[in-house]
Amino acid sequence: MIALVDCNNFYASCERVFQPQLEKQPIVVLSNNDGCVIARSNEAKALGIKMGAPAFKMKTIFDHYKVHVFSSNFALYGDLSRRVMQILDEGSPAIEIYSIDEAFLDLNGINKLNQFAINLRTKVGKWTGIPVSIGMAPTKTLAKVANKIAKKHTQNGVFLMRKETTIYQVLKYIPVSDLWGIGRQYGKFLSRNGFNTAWDLVNANESWIKSNMSVNGLRMVKELKGIPCYFLEHQPPRKKNICTSRSFGMDVIHLQELGEAVASYASTCAMKLRQEKSLTSSILVFIKTNPFKNADHQYNPCQKIILDVPSNDSMEITKQALTALKNIYKKGFSYKKAGVIVGDIVPQNSQQLSLFDNKDSFKIKNIMSAVDHINQKMGRNKIRLAVQGFDRKWRLKQEKLSPCYTTRFSDVLEVKV
Repeated sequence: MIALVDCNNFYASCERVFQPQLEKQPIVVLSNNDGCVIARSNEAKALGIKMGAPAFKMKTIFDHYKVHVFSSNFALYGDLSRRVMQILDEGSPAIEIYSIDEAFLDLNGINKLNQFAINLRTKVGKWTGIPVSIGMAPTKTLAKVANKIAKKHTQNGVFLMRKETTIYQVLKYIPVSDLWGIGRQYGKFLSRNGFNTAWDLVNANESWIKSNMSVNGLRMVKELKGIPCYFLEHQPPRKKNICTSRSFGMDVIHLQELGEAVASYASTCAMKLRQEKSLTSSILVFIKTNPFKNADHQYNPCQKIILDVPSNDSMEITKQALTALKNIYKKGFSYKKAGVIVGDIVPQNSQQLSLFDNKDSFKIKNIMSAVDHINQKMGRNKIRLAVQGFDRKWRLKQEKLSPCYTTRFSDVLEVKV
């Protein structure tokens, strides 16, 4: 048996943990630069606020219904996610962290599954303040279905689908568009061909499914029938590319400010590579003007640099990224976004060296390890390259940012007696 644990309205729930007066109040969380709605509480959903809606278009609704609006606080959300996943890991035989707010659990060997799930849900809520829903079934796809039932149609937030009669009864009422792996286009395609519910897919001809939905579609149908095709991944697969990009809080004109941003993004990519024990062989830098301004004055270049020796050294990656930036930068444009993508990623222990490389790799590795250790202990970017800048006027606009209650000493809550 497999369980899917999903945090309910995770970003909104994180804000409520430290502001309990917001319970039952409509909450939305905005994307980078406070642009669009990326998370909503149930109360906000009931007001008709759509995912991805531009914040400026929703301002009238926000004001009229007194919606609590927050800038995205990924430092807070990431830390609370880590705490939730640690509890789930300690309470189950095996775990696959699927996203920041979802995890699959291996339930083999666990008796009284309903009681186990109720106890686990209670523990997560008591220790972190985050409400979760738990769906249990023989396969991952069915666990996803069970989780939807647990979240929307149960009092205790737990639902078990083990008996065939229960599974088939549920599948008759689940629209195909709600299934894991079915996107909007596939949903429309299936509806045109007479497949409206998950039960219709279960009874479909497998040859037709394979021909029209590929092998992955066939695997999904088999999983709906209770035949496991997707197993828990205890170790996440190595990423093929790592991208760090942001839209600026203000239009950037000068190369120096643009360089600070690109240097920061390159350094972040290097840090992520070291966390995964990986190396990059290529670095791509791109910059973009504001697509909503000066329609006839757009410039969106990019350049890719191939490294002679794969690396995760912040200094080397930043140096190459800045070289690429200088090659593509043009005066006279106002830039709104920049990004760095590191690709052609290889494992750290399979580095291909060069006869002409005379760098002390052991020394560089120790320096980067020390930097990561200090930044992890004292706070992000406590040690950084000078080229990353200190003023950072280009930073994201986060006018409604909540405190980093759990990751910054200055933001720790004070209890008044």
